[in-house]
Amino acid sequence: MRIASRFLFKVAVGSAMVAVPLAPRAIAQDKMSHAKGQLLIYAIDVEGGQATLLVTPEKASLLVDTGWPGSNGRDVGRIQAAMKDAGIDKLDHVLITHFHVDHVGGVPNLVQKVQVGEFIDHGENREDSDITRHDYAAYVKAIEGHKRRIVKPGDAIDIPGLTTIVIAADGEHIKSVPGVTPKANPYCASEPKWDMDTTENPRSTGVLVRFGKFRFLDLGDLTKAKEIPLVCPENLIGHVDLYLVNHHGMNLSNSKAFVDAIAPRVAIMDNGAHKAGSPEAWQTVHESPGLEDLWMLHTAEGSDAAHNSADPLIANLKGGADGAYFKVVAHEDGSFSVMNSRTGQTKQYARK
Repeated sequence: MRIASRFLFKVAVGSAMVAVPLAPRAIAQDKMSHAKGQLLIYAIDVEGGQATLLVTPEKASLLVDTGWPGSNGRDVGRIQAAMKDAGIDKLDHVLITHFHVDHVGGVPNLVQKVQVGEFIDHGENREDSDITRHDYAAYVKAIEGHKRRIVKPGDAIDIPGLTTIVIAADGEHIKSVPGVTPKANPYCASEPKWDMDTTENPRSTGVLVRFGKFRFLDLGDLTKAKEIPLVCPENLIGHVDLYLVNHHGMNLSNSKAFVDAIAPRVAIMDNGAHKAGSPEAWQTVHESPGLEDLWMLHTAEGSDAAHNSADPLIANLKGGADGAYFKVVAHEDGSFSVMNSRTGQTKQYARK
């Protein structure tokens, strides 16, 4: 068992109020959050779905997924609040990883409120499910009149200041990543063979984002059978600084050979209070070599204390208000910080 890393926090200074708050109270902000040379990444609380916003120093933007529909526009409101904090009023790119409702369901609300430059996805829905067919049809209808781009592994998303490569899409994966020398993965030998599921999850579009030396990996809800070819027999991805834990921390994803191979310094789990955050996935990520911290958007209430992170690393505690988020500020030298909006505290991670 890994010994928990020591908490070395600094309190962010300055303050900012937003029209649609991400958290239940005013949140302390870092005065340098919009300084030149910093990439902002927001892990937005959409209650167990995904909505991850990236904003470059030049204010170019990428939103990965849109959360759920309904709830009086709750999720688009939280996305807009993150946009306001980042100093933008439109989205250049919206990437839909796959067509499950907790990822694509917020699109109809989003297009009513926010200008979007283009939508990016893997193409047709592949899941034989009336629910998913409905959600895909709602997506297609909502984006009528918008630019839509279908991507495949190896494609780049043009975001000035970033190198953004599609690693997986529509059940296929990249054969090599520019700038990465594949290395044999010693963890493959002990990894079981995993069955392929027939949902949209293994069709997820995932990206590797580089900002100078900083590396961020987001593979949506990719499941184990599709994780393994990315790292076995050779690790095609290399190590990453920040890992958005696959599939909200479900044990259908986050195979040990995969997580240990990418060896993230920091992981963020976008779980809900009663969705995902499984003990098995939590333990795998927590024990991965070199991990410094595992941050969680919610206390996993169906788990136990041994498989939840310490309170300072959780955005929304059991019994508390929802809507708190994580804000990552990354630098080209590879250093970065994570701010928990519930506490207003920031933890720094030095360059390596």
